[in-house]
Amino acid sequence: MVDYKKIILRLIKNWPAKVLSIVAAIFLFAFHRMSDLEDRFFTVPLHLDIAGNLLPGTVYPQNVRVSLRGTNAIYNISETDIEAHLDLTRYTEPGIYKTQIHIQRKGSAAEIEILEITVEPAELTVELDTRISKTVPILPDFHGYLEQGFEMVSFILEPAYVVIEGPEKLVLSVSEIQTESIDIQDRNTDFSVNVSLLNPNQLVRIRGDNGAEFICKIKELIIINSFDNLPVNAMGLDSTLDAILEPPRASIRFNAVQSMLEEINAGMVSLYVDCSGISESGFYELSLLVETAKEINIDKREPEIIRVEIRQKTAQ
Repeated sequence: MVDYKKIILRLIKNWPAKVLSIVAAIFLFAFHRMSDLEDRFFTVPLHLDIAGNLLPGTVYPQNVRVSLRGTNAIYNISETDIEAHLDLTRYTEPGIYKTQIHIQRKGSAAEIEILEITVEPAELTVELDTRISKTVPILPDFHGYLEQGFEMVSFILEPAYVVIEGPEKLVLSVSEIQTESIDIQDRNTDFSVNVSLLNPNQLVRIRGDNGAEFICKIKELIIINSFDNLPVNAMGLDSTLDAILEPPRASIRFNAVQSMLEEINAGMVSLYVDCSGISESGFYELSLLVETAKEINIDKREPEIIRVEIRQKTAQ
């Protein structure tokens, strides 16, 4: 017959030592299992889940660091098997909210039983703002200077305006959208080029294809100059007549392209009055005329009218 009493007495004899032994065995087993686990780290995109007409109002981390701890099966897990989500769907009004980041296991990650996953940061504070849109002008950003002696007559951007969309606070702060740098260094002819638009903030979206066509008209610079105190001649006068001009000298103001202006001097300009239709002595008012070796545009004559006294020549 089995003596259960003796068995029980044997079991409880020195029981503190036996309990410590069992605890130590469990600890050693757990330590052994832990020492067999592997660690792995990678970065995954952070998905923001937002409800209604709200958007992030400030910049937030686009990626988070994920730590995996488990058996060597963790090396079968790809980055696409782990998704990091910040669930903000319960918030329906603009404001600043602090929320934990949740990890969703997929594919190979969902099949591994012994898997510890941690994420850094564990939580984020995100500002939510109302989504709005508005139309703003596109402005070109020029780099360099045209060739000397040339000027930009006009330019066209097509389209001239663009619609931007994003959180209210940021969209309201944007008054224009600039193009990428347009190189005009040493240009002297009309040109057109397709340019990209520069987004002022990663949280603001530019609707459309994010580009524009820049069309530029260029012409040679027109310079205004003058020659003063030039003599005025009486041309076409009958050989029997003399002319006294008042004033005997005059000035002109003219314009020309810069390259031509450098080739013109006062010796190439002749001022005169046309006396070919005069046959009798007397006083006449004749228009001041200009003759030049180069084609220039006369802006002003000073004076425009010359008073001429015609006399018969005295016999010698």
